[in-house]
Amino acid sequence: MREETRKRIEEELSGFPICEYAFLRPEELPFSEKVRYICRTECPRYGKSWACPPAVGSVEECRKRCLVFEGGFLFTTVSEGADLENMEALLALRGGHEAITRQALAVFREHFAHVQAFSTESCAICERCTYPDAPCRHPERMLPSVEGQGILVTELAEKQGLSFQNGSDVVTWFSLILYEGEKTR
Repeated sequence: MREETRKRIEEELSGFPICEYAFLRPEELPFSEKVRYICRTECPRYGKSWACPPAVGSVEECRKRCLVFEGGFLFTTVSEGADLENMEALLALRGGHEAITRQALAVFREHFAHVQAFSTESCAICERCTYPDAPCRHPERMLPSVEGQGILVTELAEKQGLSFQNGSDVVTWFSLILYEGEKTR
């Protein structure tokens, strides 16, 4: 990415309530089957969404899709006052992060020909996902899960110097935007 483009993106994102961010190379993304084990054994959305495994493909397939991009942008937002013991209430807080992810995605689409965003948990656009019986109703709006790709988010955050734990009643949400094909202006 040209320095001029990076500065423009940072300027455009400066008004967003992003807590921390880092630009990275896709080769830095740590993939692991361990994440898939957690998806398979602990997540109630496993096998129920186009945005999650197994619909997104194997970890190796996800890794290959991510590595075709030339750059990445990892960022966080936080929700305070979270009841970390109440998963339903906790997930209800992610809507703000998802909205910010969509806004950041729009910024990157202005500057790059090919952009893919990954966000928190499982896609929640539709009350009931069509998986596996019919195609996704909103593939252009779907935000697949970062961890559903097999990416170790906490390890990535540590490598990039981003905080993961921000207090006992604070949830840190992560999104990853991959991009390639810088547009010239």
